[in-house]
Amino acid sequence: MKWYVIHTYSGHENKVKTTIEKGLAGTLLEQQVGRLLVPVRKTFIIREGKKIEREKKLFTSYVILEADMSSELKSYIMGIAGVTSFLGIGKDQKEPAALSQDEVDRLLGITDPERDIKIFSFMPGDMVKVTAGPFSDFEGLVQKSTDDGNKLVIDVTVFGRRTPVELNANQVELIKK
Repeated sequence: MKWYVIHTYSGHENKVKTTIEKGLAGTLLEQQVGRLLVPVRKTFIIREGKKIEREKKLFTSYVILEADMSSELKSYIMGIAGVTSFLGIGKDQKEPAALSQDEVDRLLGITDPERDIKIFSFMPGDMVKVTAGPFSDFEGLVQKSTDDGNKLVIDVTVFGRRTPVELNANQVELIKK
């Protein structure tokens, strides 16, 4: 089986996924389909002082499909409401393009074991202490964090005023409560 990318209308990713799953259940085409993915990442937002967990789609308007592609399966999927096309189909290309193994591995979270990646998980509202840089030994409150968690905006008090400072996540440490 190979992996393919289905392009959908924005916001229709989960509808298309469930339509494919329900429509193929109990048919001969069901054996041609493996996994169906709508890649998401868990994020947090602060609302009324409480952390609320949300899921954010990594690839808006795309559904990832593992399948043995046939013309019947392709035409079934293209006929679903909300599907615009497959990635790779164009003027010169009539068949969908399969993803390379590197792309699939990256999608599924399989990384090179020799790469050392440190994952930071600072959330807005966390108290941190700056450990490096010009604001070393200052304490502050995390206001914002990028999606990958490597950049933070922290409010520190400088000369009695709150000042927002942008720092790398490796320049701060969490203060235990």
